[in-house]
Amino acid sequence: MNIESNRLTRGFHFKTRLSEGMESGDDSVMRCRSALPKMPTISDLDGMGGEGSNGENPCNGEIHSNGKMEVERLISKKLQLKRKAEHLKFDLMRQFDSQVLEFMDSLIEESASLEPAPVPAVFSPPLSDKERSKLRHLQGSSQGQGKQFVFRRSLLDELFEVNHIRTIYHMFIALLILFILSTLVVDFIDEGRLVLDFDLLVYVFGQFPLVVITWICMFLSVLVVPYSLFHTWASHYHESHHGTLWSLLLGALFLLYQGLGLGFLPTFVVVKNSFPPASCFIIILEQVRLMMKAHSYIRENVPKVLALEKDKSSSSLVSPRIPQLSHYIYFLFAPTLIYRDKYPRNPIIRWSYVASKLLQVLGCLFYAYYVFVRLCIPQFRSISQQLFDLRAMVLCVFNSILPGVLVLFLAFFAFLHCWLNAFAEMLRFADRMFYKDWWNSTSFANYYRTWNVVVHDWLYYYVYCDFLWMSKKRFRAAGMLLVFTMSAVVHEYILAICFGFFYPVLFCLFMCFGMMFNFILHDRRKGPIWNVIMWTALFLGQGVIICLYSQEWYARRYCPLQEPSFLELLKPRSWSCHLQTNPAVDS
Repeated sequence: MNIESNRLTRGFHFKTRLSEGMESGDDSVMRCRSALPKMPTISDLDGMGGEGSNGENPCNGEIHSNGKMEVERLISKKLQLKRKAEHLKFDLMRQFDSQVLEFMDSLIEESASLEPAPVPAVFSPPLSDKERSKLRHLQGSSQGQGKQFVFRRSLLDELFEVNHIRTIYHMFIALLILFILSTLVVDFIDEGRLVLDFDLLVYVFGQFPLVVITWICMFLSVLVVPYSLFHTWASHYHESHHGTLWSLLLGALFLLYQGLGLGFLPTFVVVKNSFPPASCFIIILEQVRLMMKAHSYIRENVPKVLALEKDKSSSSLVSPRIPQLSHYIYFLFAPTLIYRDKYPRNPIIRWSYVASKLLQVLGCLFYAYYVFVRLCIPQFRSISQQLFDLRAMVLCVFNSILPGVLVLFLAFFAFLHCWLNAFAEMLRFADRMFYKDWWNSTSFANYYRTWNVVVHDWLYYYVYCDFLWMSKKRFRAAGMLLVFTMSAVVHEYILAICFGFFYPVLFCLFMCFGMMFNFILHDRRKGPIWNVIMWTALFLGQGVIICLYSQEWYARRYCPLQEPSFLELLKPRSWSCHLQTNPAVDS
């Protein structure tokens, strides 16, 4: 009834207004109203534009002038609302994705921490509550259970399933094709033929058979010595009446092996035989990796043995928890630096996935070759023979940003994604979180945690947490300084041995700018501007590293010293070389 009454009322008012219009004699107005049964479209308005423009029909002219303005205003408002809706959708999806990812990561870690790791039957019986509490106390980890390994895919494998992200990968492939074509064209113009000898790759991977022999000796020593020392110590620790002395003796032997067997001898072989840079990197990086793995194996298993106690009632000794040799061998090849008796394993091996990753590593190797051939060698070969000045140095740094950034991306993609995923797939290693979304970092603190998760976990649990445990959590800043110092020293040691000279550019960047940015660009910095600042500093740092180390490399080639002293070997030669060889300076 109410609806019908409303309709009758509206009809009555409409008829009243219509009759008033007829009585007023305004026939044009009445015709205009009858001519507007619906909202005119843009095509209709365009069609009526001729009559309104000529002024022959005042009613149509009024429709054109007023109706078109209303329609255009309505369309503009709709477009504004559409743009606002799109921006709102983008912001909501970005926030939703980040929150879901954080929630899923925390959920996975919590679920993994609730499930105790299975202990093989070959090991000793389960520990008592007292022994477990003592084990947790001896481990001294702030996380209690330490790192938890769960089933996770690599982030780039998930992102490459999105066509928009995979297009970026295709862009890098296109850039590689352009590098190859430009190199072939330039060589054909200069030489009159296609030059396909890859002399730079042949040089940097020189003496490769000796590299393989050296690596085999290193691996066999790590396989035998740490396991034998730990097995001997764990078997006799509780039986010996001088357990502390026994521990100090075998601990000293292990440190001697770490310093002499793994630390000095491979370095001596590299320096004595003058290995080229890539061969040096293979040996020295493997040296550091094996030393970190040996430390993790001892560090994770010693507390388990110390937690065992003699049963005073029966005077019997619980068998020590000595891992099987197969577990230790698997750990030496596994893409992690944290030892566990067991890791989550995938059911099958995708050999096509392994082949694709190894091919991508080979492609990155040729990519780096063309980057150095096209962007680095021509520039530094000429600049090293010029007189040093500030302008040339600044231009050199900025010209080195592009090759530095490309080398950074190639090193990350080739090693942290392709190489580690290939070995993880062959070993059915299921936890593929070798890195996180470091490219989204708004602080250097987050960048250091997410760039290389494998090394970060080792530094966090075995350096930072152990330092806090020994200091009873009183010197957190000192622990962070210790981590930075150790990382800077090891990085500089690797570059010094591989390049054949000491030039502490990376050490200064780590200890000065890296630590300063770690406190300035901390985790409370949010927003896109901080991500821009982080990338700007990272790009500039890569340009400085490529520029200074390349200049020093060529300076030592152009200005060799006859019987140099130890201090002359440590002194940078890139600035003084120009003064010795430039004839303008001599005159």
